[in-house]
Amino acid sequence: MKKSGLLHADLASLVASLGHGDLLVIGDAGLPAPPGVPCIDLAVTHGVPTFAQVLDAVLSEMQVESCAMANEASAALRALAPLPPRLVPHDTFKTESRTARAVVRTGEITPYANIALSAGVTF
Repeated sequence: MKKSGLLHADLASLVASLGHGDLLVIGDAGLPAPPGVPCIDLAVTHGVPTFAQVLDAVLSEMQVESCAMANEASAALRALAPLPPRLVPHDTFKTESRTARAVVRTGEITPYANIALSAGVTF
């Protein structure tokens, strides 16, 4: 058993398998996973786990090159991004999510609490 880091087997495996430029979307409880894109559903109930908790856990193990958020996201949500996000309309965000390796669903119920993380390299 792992002692620390991502303990969810599917999520840990996904992050370990990401290559340069692969997209991982972390979303609120209402963000739909596009057809054909796997969904790792972590939602337990409203607010559990939070968007911030899942994002922090993923960022502890994922190298991020760039990220995107809906321009409708609040300033508080944008501040959680690991670097300044590219802002796009929410409909564009959902369209771009079709290219994601996976969507991670949280229990977050704050509107527009979604981020697309593009994997970077560590060298």
